[in-house]
Amino acid sequence: MNALGTLWILTLMVLINLDVAGRNLFGAPVRGVTEMVSLSIVGIVFLQLADTLRTGRFTRADVLLDRLKRTAPGWSDALQALFHLVGLGLMVVILLASWQPLAEAVRIREYVGAIGDFQLPVWPVRLITLLGLLATALCFALLALMDVRRLLARRRCA
Repeated sequence: MNALGTLWILTLMVLINLDVAGRNLFGAPVRGVTEMVSLSIVGIVFLQLADTLRTGRFTRADVLLDRLKRTAPGWSDALQALFHLVGLGLMVVILLASWQPLAEAVRIREYVGAIGDFQLPVWPVRLITLLGLLATALCFALLALMDVRRLLARRRCA
């Protein structure tokens, strides 16, 4: 999913450059670039969200966690597990709340753009959002499981 997000970014870069060149050299912009970029940002974020979590690049303050890793590793594991379980809960809540907008976008054939000029359906990006949320929720669940296993292993060794 991360690789798809990266390819999507590269595609947008090419489209934006073609649009700028078309405007300046030929007086003819590429139709729909603005709409594609606005929808794409959301899709790209959710495609890359799970990998960001998996690789430890999720934004958070690690001051307390880093100190606990040195002084009380068991508490560090417990706090990490709590963080991952809360993240899982948040992803599930957002996932459940996102089903209805997807169904509605499909039902009413929601699009961005102007009739007769350029139209882009919204539902594919909403579906990508759901898939990204699902992958991130699974990643949070697996990380929480690993934290709990590490905590239990520490307790057995102690």
